[in-house]
Amino acid sequence: MNTLRRTFVAAMAITTLAASGALMAQDIKPRLIRFGYGLNEQSNQGRAVKVFAEQVEKASGGKMKIRAIGAAALGPDTQMQQALIGGAQEMMVGSTATLVGITKEMALWDTPFLFNNAKEADAVLDGPIGSKVMDKLQDKGLVGLAYWENGFRNLTNSKRPVNKLEDMNGIKLRVMQNNVYLDSFKLLGANAVPLPFSELFSALETATVDGQENPYNTILSSKFYEVQKYLSITNHVYSPWVVTVSKKWWDGLSKAEQKILADAALVSRDFERKDTREEAAKALSDLKAKGMQINELPASEAARMRDKLTHVNASIATSVGMDLWRDTQAELARLRAKK
Repeated sequence: MNTLRRTFVAAMAITTLAASGALMAQDIKPRLIRFGYGLNEQSNQGRAVKVFAEQVEKASGGKMKIRAIGAAALGPDTQMQQALIGGAQEMMVGSTATLVGITKEMALWDTPFLFNNAKEADAVLDGPIGSKVMDKLQDKGLVGLAYWENGFRNLTNSKRPVNKLEDMNGIKLRVMQNNVYLDSFKLLGANAVPLPFSELFSALETATVDGQENPYNTILSSKFYEVQKYLSITNHVYSPWVVTVSKKWWDGLSKAEQKILADAALVSRDFERKDTREEAAKALSDLKAKGMQINELPASEAARMRDKLTHVNASIATSVGMDLWRDTQAELARLRAKK
């Protein structure tokens, strides 16, 4: 009898432990990470966020899951940045230009005609200078993981082709909420209007603004060709995106969890740049097929614009710090000398 009782008690104990183990397993839910972005799911940005999410889930064995929320559903970049700083949202990818009000060094990337090509941009962004600028975010409650590519920005409008500097006069041009962009386009003669990206299509459709400036991919994925007739190839600014994390949230992660996110940011960066560049080449012909009238700004006119913006470059140098400015110019000179 005692043997039977002991066997019964042991069996009950094993059953109880198994049941409590099952309950504990049910309680251990994956860490859900909200990742906000501005463009739609079908865009280059949306595709790269998907790659990021897949990498994180795979590397964490399903213990970390990305909830990708696009189309500015969590608000414009500036709103998401504040949500990250406050710890109300975990991650986002957005323009470096909208971070300038938080971290002044980010204005370096707004310098008109700073980079001659994508290869130069990659070398500077992924090197010591890019890291130095990104590290400044930590003082403001954000952690930068990687730069992605938005691309070289070009002008569209509903009034006329921009073939020369004077063609900018009086065009109501939407620009990002960033003083460098405002000052630059005012100097070039446009009526610069700061607006969040989420409001841009509607503003173009209702003629609240006449035009905007973005890379080909964004012009195509956002269907601006439906409300814009002219596309002028100016390549006036190389525009990066940056993947950022709430520092308040990041500091609560284990080193292993931080590494999973950092590694995934780099994998998705490499995918995103390749994807963006391939799409950009195709997007231009697609925009032409959609009926946009396309012209290329002559090099002589680009030089006139560059000269007109000397004052802006000087103010950027002062704002970001002369050491950082000089280091950037020296690195560009070094890269160009290698050709």
